[in-house]
Amino acid sequence: MHTSATLDSTFVALADPTRRAILARLAQGEASVLELAKPFKISQPAISKHLKMLERAGLISRGRDKQRRPCRLEAERLAEANAWLENYRQFWEARFQRLDALLEEMKAESSNPESTT
Repeated sequence: MHTSATLDSTFVALADPTRRAILARLAQGEASVLELAKPFKISQPAISKHLKMLERAGLISRGRDKQRRPCRLEAERLAEANAWLENYRQFWEARFQRLDALLEEMKAESSNPESTT
């Protein structure tokens, strides 16, 4: 179950493009900090700060494999955010369907002027 604080931390973490890129990379499989830092022109300590933010938000976890600390995507928090957003998608989809129906009705009336009295 998502709480306001959980959603807040998820969306704060997702607000940064570097963190979103890190999550996209982790969606392909686990990676070390060095592997995650490679495509960015920022320092490893800066990447570590991003990772800490993602970890605090529950979006990633870090394991221990000998000398390596691989990072893994934790999809549960993303699923919670998606469920929250899904309510709004359904709301807007229903609105658009009603608008489409109205437009079709107006189009039918304009192409058949005899139907109006």
